[in-house]
Amino acid sequence: MLGAVLVIGGCADSADEQPADGTGLTGGWSTAGCEFPRLPEHMVVAGTAMPVTPAKLEAAMDRIDRAGRGEFAGAYAGLEVDQENARAIVFRVPSAAFDDFIRQAAEDTCIVVRDAAHTAVDLAVWHDRVLADLDFWRHNGVRIVSVGARHDGAGVEIGTQDLDRARTELPARYGPDAPLLFLQEDPVRPLANPTATPRIN
Repeated sequence: MLGAVLVIGGCADSADEQPADGTGLTGGWSTAGCEFPRLPEHMVVAGTAMPVTPAKLEAAMDRIDRAGRGEFAGAYAGLEVDQENARAIVFRVPSAAFDDFIRQAAEDTCIVVRDAAHTAVDLAVWHDRVLADLDFWRHNGVRIVSVGARHDGAGVEIGTQDLDRARTELPARYGPDAPLLFLQEDPVRPLANPTATPRIN
């Protein structure tokens, strides 16, 4: 599935030449907008104040997500919103070009950028591979309840009723470097009457 290309040149690059996209900052960083304290925004629902995403932050997140899934798919893992702190967290494999884009797209909003081990594109490949093998695992007695790629790029979470067997047998099939994370899950229990209208007393 994965391949590598080895290129051998006749001479080394000159010292002042830089790759089109360096590795970017590692260890995490924040945009300039994070230097200012921000209060969460709320809306009242049934008498309860619920946090909401500020419009400017939502727009910045949308710009970053669209570019991450398009032009910067080789770096982007995902994002999450932290409404209580009026900020978003972007996970990416370090990339100087994507970092520059995030700074511009953030404008004056607070975006925290953190390192990811894998991109969303990489994890989608593993996610789809496990999904395609569900019948195989069912036939072999490994009950997989859920499969989901983590938005922080950590790996693909496999929820299973057979945790010990899954930890042994899936890496044996997909290789020890497959980015699979395992957790114990109970079987899915459908609602007795999912279309019923809730009763209000």
